[in-house]
Amino acid sequence: MLRRIAALRPPPRAAAPVGAIAAPYSSKSTSIPQKQQRVRDHAFDGIMEVQKRVRRFHALHSLLLYAAAPTAPSRAGGSGAVSVPFTRLGALARRQLRLAPLDAGRFLLRHAHAFHLFLHPVHRMLHIRLTPRAAAALGAEADAVAAALPGASVLRLRKLLLLAPPHRRLRLEHIHLLRRDLGLPDDFAESVIQSNPSLFRLTPDGFVEFLPSPTDPPDLTVAAVERARERHYREHRAPGSAEEDARFAFPIRFPPGFKIGKYFRIAVWKWQRLPYASPYADVTGHDLRSLEAQRRMEKRAVAAVHELLSLTVEKRTTLERLALFRDALGVPKKIKEFLLKYQGIFYISTRGNQGKLHTVFLREAYYKGELVEPNAIHAARRKLEELLMITPQKANLDRMFTSMGRGWDELGGSRRGGCELRDEFLGDGGGCKKNADADGAESGDDSGVESLYIE
Repeated sequence: MLRRIAALRPPPRAAAPVGAIAAPYSSKSTSIPQKQQRVRDHAFDGIMEVQKRVRRFHALHSLLLYAAAPTAPSRAGGSGAVSVPFTRLGALARRQLRLAPLDAGRFLLRHAHAFHLFLHPVHRMLHIRLTPRAAAALGAEADAVAAALPGASVLRLRKLLLLAPPHRRLRLEHIHLLRRDLGLPDDFAESVIQSNPSLFRLTPDGFVEFLPSPTDPPDLTVAAVERARERHYREHRAPGSAEEDARFAFPIRFPPGFKIGKYFRIAVWKWQRLPYASPYADVTGHDLRSLEAQRRMEKRAVAAVHELLSLTVEKRTTLERLALFRDALGVPKKIKEFLLKYQGIFYISTRGNQGKLHTVFLREAYYKGELVEPNAIHAARRKLEELLMITPQKANLDRMFTSMGRGWDELGGSRRGGCELRDEFLGDGGGCKKNADADGAESGDDSGVESLYIE
């Protein structure tokens, strides 16, 4: 009898090859699959390739200010006039940034429009400082952040605290790590929190609490997706369209090449119609034992992450910073897998730091790699990005290299390292194979030091 039953059973399926991604689109289930094929979007990855240079620039600029602080504390606010010896900056870069001996010098030479290398007329050592264009770009960003401080910055911080019900408070150190994404100044604890005692309260244990105020706008707890949904429904309402289809829907745009099957499309349509609570609502007392309640809470978590990304200046943040607010937003522990489940709403880029950095983008906020609704802070940051993308061949490098003299050896850490950098940027005409007298001769022309700025 057992043999007959075994003969009636269907043959077992062949095991999937190692590394293969499950493709549940042929399943008849109407729930969104937990595991989906991850498709890269080159538009977002290209943004992160540029941000890799921006992060390196800010890291070296911070070291430059740190090295110049003991000698010029009053001028260490980002002015291009602050200069430090490259030997000190290179040592700090190797010790604190874990850079290879030639990486710091190679980065400075490749971005001659941002950093200016010159032979100091008094110390006769190779010095480094910001160019006027780089200092102007940093100043424009600081001015944009200061201009947004009275209104937009305070509103973003208050809405962020409202995303943490029921106590509506967050750790100060967590907000400090997110300050640049929110467009807050570095001293926001004094300039924003302590300067508005009627709106915020800083507790002794390091929490920032939300304080209700009669001056709050009535739509303070209205999510960004609700505004976009209402605006889209009014502008694109078709005759005979059902209001239920747009009442709880999210803007979804899958990456190019994403496979959408019949049953997957049905599952997304049902998920769009699924009701959920607002991310600003307190759901601590809700019963979550039913499967329907768990699905609604999961959709609410999607709305909470969507709202946090909407509060950022550039509609993106790193996955590591987002994980700091996981408990407040109600997101599962495996936050990366959770976000990959909704690739039509979010995109996770692993470019920029050899796969160690994960950046979460809000898809609807971008179109072909550009922000749909740019702001002043984003526009100021774009100036620095464009400056770092200029090729060094377009800079006045020949005069800079001539004035450096023996600075090539200082830049490379040794004569061998200096020759390697010289051959890389000047080719065979660099002079490493020439006589040693021409290689080690100093320029002696100090009258044109100020003209070496890359305007």
